[in-house]
Amino acid sequence: LFRSAMRLSAPDALELHYTRAMMSFLLFQPQPADVLMIGLGGGSLAKFIHRRLPTTRVTVVEIRPEIVSAARTYFSLPADDERLSVVVDDGARYLPGQPESADILLLDGFDNGRQPPALCTQAFYDSAFEALRPGGMLVVNFMAFDKKLDALCGRMERSFKSRVLLVDAADRVNVIALAFREGPERVALRELRGRATALKEVFGLPFERLLSSLTSRNRNDGRYFHFSLGR
Repeated sequence: LFRSAMRLSAPDALELHYTRAMMSFLLFQPQPADVLMIGLGGGSLAKFIHRRLPTTRVTVVEIRPEIVSAARTYFSLPADDERLSVVVDDGARYLPGQPESADILLLDGFDNGRQPPALCTQAFYDSAFEALRPGGMLVVNFMAFDKKLDALCGRMERSFKSRVLLVDAADRVNVIALAFREGPERVALRELRGRATALKEVFGLPFERLLSSLTSRNRNDGRYFHFSLGR
């Protein structure tokens, strides 16, 4: 039903490359108050954020109750508490009712290795934009081989006014899109390099490699990131 992995000696760690790449949002939004996730899988991202970002609230929307049960039975997903809530619902139906409710929206929903059609329409990306607070970000996991990737990124650009960056997972099986609700036209690479070094020390994730991928994948002049898709 889903692709996940957990090390028994460190159940809250991120073992898969794509989950580490999805955490690249911390380079731009290091202290989100609320994270909304669509797609639970084994719960790796939810567990990591719940454990490692102690002031962040996480709401996960998962369409299949059996996946929620599996995540809690076999992958040590904690029970709901004041900072973690798992909702069994259709993410495409749930999202339009959540205006300005999240600082980060993580989308990791798949059906037979592809984005479900309802989670990648223009209307859905418009709803994602509306669900974010000022300064918020949409983070989407895609398969790198998806033939519709360019078209889907184009839709995302239309909803997010071209403020979209791409980052490759280390194994290049997945590519992560970062879409910004608003923000400056550019961000200093020097600032991001300092943040990457600090975040690596705190979280033990390869933020310097992720920033290197962002730099090579997207438009910049060596000093600044420019917020438009460049491939």
